[in-house]
Amino acid sequence: MSTPASDDDLFDPAFLDRLRALVLRLRKRRLLRKKGLQSTPATGFTREFKDFRHYTPHDDYRAIDWRLYARLERLFIRLYEEIQEFHVHVLLDTSESMQSPHPEKRRTSLKLAVALAALGLLGQHRVTLYTMKDRVVSELPPLKGQVNLRRILDHVRGLPFGGTTDLERCFQEFRPSRQRQGIIFVISDLFGHDLEETPRAIERTAAWPGETHVIHVHHPLEKSPALTGEVELVDVETGEARRLWLSRRDVERHEAAFAQWSAAVERACLSRRVDFLPWPTDVDFDDAFLSLLSRGSALAGA
Repeated sequence: MSTPASDDDLFDPAFLDRLRALVLRLRKRRLLRKKGLQSTPATGFTREFKDFRHYTPHDDYRAIDWRLYARLERLFIRLYEEIQEFHVHVLLDTSESMQSPHPEKRRTSLKLAVALAALGLLGQHRVTLYTMKDRVVSELPPLKGQVNLRRILDHVRGLPFGGTTDLERCFQEFRPSRQRQGIIFVISDLFGHDLEETPRAIERTAAWPGETHVIHVHHPLEKSPALTGEVELVDVETGEARRLWLSRRDVERHEAAFAQWSAAVERACLSRRVDFLPWPTDVDFDDAFLSLLSRGSALAGA
């Protein structure tokens, strides 16, 4: 099991600045897409003051601002924008395979978890962080407001990684609240007890209310290993070791098997209207994050 990483190891000094810049870019995109006032009859929405305009005979007289009339002796109505409060659930895989032998997976996953939580807090939504190993654990109570971003950062820095992953059990046990519309982000390499477990685990997401995203964090060497000759492969979660002789043809067979498995996971997600996004650790984080939220997430106001 790993020890908590240092602050510099997890987040570079400019990370939060870039994150705030990403939020501003997303808001700008959302505003450019909007035309007029957005409203809905659904429950669970709050009303935020938008603007004034002159009263016309077809307007609801209850919207008249009588205080403004007392000052100006002219009729104006108050305009509101209705905003839904979501519950953002971030499920982070903290098993051993998420940090060993490729620590880039841990850093990418932690940054992604913080970025999603920050976006939820900045949008005045409720945010809950969970970890997944042999079971799913709620790390913090539901949080709301920008003031809690530091609390999430401090907690994430101390998260220990280690142990095995039981994807099917975690997905079965996870039960998000139905009181608010949920937005669920699963951050994992999706390596369970065996490759067949992952599509079966995805089936459990059908019971989750709300919008679900499965983010497959993986290192490029897991997809295309640079290994030939005599090697010893060790399962970092179970310790099982095997000594093999690998040819270039064997590596190509592995690449084909990885692609086939990834396609099967994506099909399982699509069949249940779950968004599936491969996230190699060598891609630019900012671009990949914008791509994730541009795929239609309600968290980005899409």
